[in-house]
Amino acid sequence: MRSPEQIELAKLQSRLTKRFHKACADYSLIEQGDHILIALSGGKDSLALVELLGRRAQIFVPRFKVTAIHVRVKERAYISDLAYLQSFCDAFRVPLLVRDTSIHSLPSGVPATNGSGVALEGRAGDGSPCFLCSWYRRKALFDAAQELGCNKIAFGHHKDDIVETLLMNLIFEGKFTTIYPKLQMDKMPLQLIRPLCLIEERDLTRYAALRGFVPQKQPCPFERASARTDIKSLVADLERLNPNVRDSLWGAITRR
Repeated sequence: MRSPEQIELAKLQSRLTKRFHKACADYSLIEQGDHILIALSGGKDSLALVELLGRRAQIFVPRFKVTAIHVRVKERAYISDLAYLQSFCDAFRVPLLVRDTSIHSLPSGVPATNGSGVALEGRAGDGSPCFLCSWYRRKALFDAAQELGCNKIAFGHHKDDIVETLLMNLIFEGKFTTIYPKLQMDKMPLQLIRPLCLIEERDLTRYAALRGFVPQKQPCPFERASARTDIKSLVADLERLNPNVRDSLWGAITRR
């Protein structure tokens, strides 16, 4: 007889898988012949993404390849467990690439965006550790994708990330824009995809706990003190006014 936790895990895994497949179908995220580079930070979202894409890649149609990449920034005092990440990827037949990068001054004329038209946390030139780290991590991802011949990069952004980014851009940039399920890059033959876009963070958090995902040994020292954490608190406050506020904001995004 299965335990209550095993039953809950099975139901949750089924829900996540269905929403993953729905996102892939609704937004045409996976196509025949794709080589998808998975941005693996080591957090719960990217681990779930490796699991879901790794399982999907073993189904015959459509045929596509996946490779995971873990980018380490030398100047950031976090520690990731590479042995665990390797064993996790091996379990789902996903090759793992590890790249190191360093933070330098930004080239002149670099806009305060992440390369996909969405504002990064902080501003270029204001010394924001999040902006610089994010810019160089993205550059390492794009360089690796082109070297490997990947045509898509998959990120572990979930539904809450998309809603929160919308609010961040409205409040700090005065723009009604966010990160979208699929985006074609302008200056390179790459698409950015987000197969977890229909999955809520609370489900991923619970799934990680039930599956026993191992967190990073030492997380980024800046991740608990950022504009995004303030936005999360704002969404929680709005939820007290409207329990369905996330769905309302998602509807505003998808109806545009």
